[in-house]
Amino acid sequence: MTEFVWGAAASAFQIEGATQEDGRGESIWDRFAATGHVANGDTGDPACDHYHRWREDLDLMRSLGLQGYRFSLAWPRIQPDGRGLANAKGLDFYRRLVEGMLERGIRPLATLYHWDLPQALEDGGGWAARETAYRFAEYAELCFDVLGDVVEDWITHNEPWVTSFLGYGTGVKAPGIRDWSAALAASHHALLSHGLVASAFRDAGRAGRIGITLDLTVANAATGSEHDLAAARRLDGHHNRWFLDPLVTGEYPEDMLAHYESRLGSFDAVHDGDLETIRRGGLDFLGVNFYRPNLVRAASEDGVLGLEEVAQAAEVTAMGWPVVPAALTELLLRVRRDYGDLPILITENGAAYDDVLDGGSVVEDEPRVAYLHDHIAAVVRAREQGVDVRGYYVWSLLDNFEWEWGYEKRFGIVFVDFPTQRRVFKRSALWYRDWIARQTNGSVS
Repeated sequence: MTEFVWGAAASAFQIEGATQEDGRGESIWDRFAATGHVANGDTGDPACDHYHRWREDLDLMRSLGLQGYRFSLAWPRIQPDGRGLANAKGLDFYRRLVEGMLERGIRPLATLYHWDLPQALEDGGGWAARETAYRFAEYAELCFDVLGDVVEDWITHNEPWVTSFLGYGTGVKAPGIRDWSAALAASHHALLSHGLVASAFRDAGRAGRIGITLDLTVANAATGSEHDLAAARRLDGHHNRWFLDPLVTGEYPEDMLAHYESRLGSFDAVHDGDLETIRRGGLDFLGVNFYRPNLVRAASEDGVLGLEEVAQAAEVTAMGWPVVPAALTELLLRVRRDYGDLPILITENGAAYDDVLDGGSVVEDEPRVAYLHDHIAAVVRAREQGVDVRGYYVWSLLDNFEWEWGYEKRFGIVFVDFPTQRRVFKRSALWYRDWIARQTNGSVS
């Protein structure tokens, strides 16, 4: 993984559809959507029907000159109940998908977990239950055994902050639980499972590299007041250091341990040896997802973190997220300063806009072109200052099922007309194609 890889990213639940085909089990997102928690009653079927249209989608990637594709494996497609023997049809699908990438000169980057926990495991406590970490380790071995000869680069988890704090704390994402103590336990068990899987991967002498993807932020204080500065420090601890510190140093940040215990009581999810397991799992590379920084001030009415977000003086995307490319450079420099010279992949970066299919051959999305141009430039500036960034994966290749927003929010560089499943390039896709061609001194047909 020494050369720079230009790619795109997607996740299984957001694009595959076919949620009840070929032995796939129910996931927490199937249940979450079926019980009315998603905009407009949208569900994961048919999404982008990628399960049946994967060849067409790989051809799109090749036509754009993509060098890499970050995708995820659906745990319930491989182990319908989250335990036991593998579903051969599920693994066969991913085998065909990866072989199709390689035939087209596209490098696979496989994510083992992108939020679609088998519902059967959630019924037993989900990530808040320690047992799930061990089930995840067994699932990972099934994937390595079948795909390890064709996939070199693996990611254990996508955004464990979202898995734990948005899934079990605020409940805005599946499984929709609102219990901060459960969220803290879930965060630890996700990290523990990374340690178990990454250690076993190396101990078995498997070829390739393994890391984790974190959604990191730059946490700024709204004012220079002591209270607001402390609030920004808490957000940084909650969102960034709570995950980075144990992965790199084998310890949770002391200030956040004290804060959580003062608000929630004893943090008893950690067993003897857990932190060493997490640290020993380590990182062959760190995946960084970045969309926006945060500006916060102190707020006593927040029962756990004691802060609230403040609007920033910046343009915003269709998600209402501020566009601040310089924050990405700042973040990457901070990671290098505080955590050492880790190889880094930008595993997600992109923006949602209100794209419209107007009958033309290309969907015009100039704001996204500007967003990608400026954030890629921010990555280049970080590299020029010594950060070891080795890849950039735009989020996302296709418009898709955008979690609790359903099909309302469009992040793709390729427009998907969901009623017909027709794919149409956006201007950003063509811009990215030309950018890649210039960087590689090649030509793209």
